[in-house]
Amino acid sequence: MPKAIVTATPATAELTKIEPVLPNWVLSGNPVTRAKNFVRSRDWTTGVVIWECSAGQFHWHYAQDEVVFVVEGEVFITDHKGEERRLGPGDIAFFPAGTSSIWRVPVSVRKVAVVKESLWRPLGFAVKAWKKLLRMSGLGGKAPL
Repeated sequence: MPKAIVTATPATAELTKIEPVLPNWVLSGNPVTRAKNFVRSRDWTTGVVIWECSAGQFHWHYAQDEVVFVVEGEVFITDHKGEERRLGPGDIAFFPAGTSSIWRVPVSVRKVAVVKESLWRPLGFAVKAWKKLLRMSGLGGKAPL
């Protein structure tokens, strides 16, 4: 059965899951998030989420690797060194699993997040080697990377 290509327009996607930021993470304001789990990979290790947040300041802890692409609004991210960086429409950032940051959202922000489970390094290497062997044998299809 062929796999379907999935598309969306993140700026106008209806976000259905409404949740407040965990109370012990909030530093100021009353930030509320809305999200839509857009798609998940076949092996369930990677997902794409469309997410937005109202004004506030809060800690955020990353249990998985996360790449974010800001669609609209802005956020100021403070890293573990205390350095603040503005992210606005068109900006992209990577947050490795196990890191934390402080998010300061002046009005609102909407992002697309690609969230990926981190694999134990030797296991990740083994998976990569296995896929390469499959491609070389002609059984794994073509990979762009």
